[in-house]
Amino acid sequence: MVSRVGKCLLGKYLWVTNTLSSGVLLSFGDSIQQWLEKVSNEGKERPYDWKRTGLSQGPPHHIWYTRLDRVFPKKNLSSVSYKILADQIFAAPFFAFTFFLGMGIMEGKNIRAAIDEFKRKFISLYLFDWCFWPPVQFINFVWIPTTYRVIYVNAATVVWDVFLSYIKHYDQYG
Repeated sequence: MVSRVGKCLLGKYLWVTNTLSSGVLLSFGDSIQQWLEKVSNEGKERPYDWKRTGLSQGPPHHIWYTRLDRVFPKKNLSSVSYKILADQIFAAPFFAFTFFLGMGIMEGKNIRAAIDEFKRKFISLYLFDWCFWPPVQFINFVWIPTTYRVIYVNAATVVWDVFLSYIKHYDQYG
């Protein structure tokens, strides 16, 4: 039995749940990466960088997965394949771009510098994206109910965000 709060958070206010879980889990993934950077930094102290932590992709994820399920409502191999292709061809570049743009702005960069960084790092990011996300999305589109799609993606994103944070910041620390 789902409580009244649960019904609100997974029903009427699902976009709030998706937004908050996305922001929290993206921050968690970046925190893991910052810890890994600190451990591999051979004793050089570096303070925690709060500016690079957090960027909510929840609302666009919520809209994207809701629309994908409307366009391809079935769970057959054909529909799932189309969803995965659409996710890789349209959503992956969009979310990568908005990540680099948003993080660049939060770090105090101008828009041109954020776009230039995106261009430099996109190929590496996108190649790994093709290895990581299709299997994750296959599980998502076949077995995860629509209501839980963004939460599932947010959970998988913790692993992805460690890599994303690495790609975003690897060249900032010698």
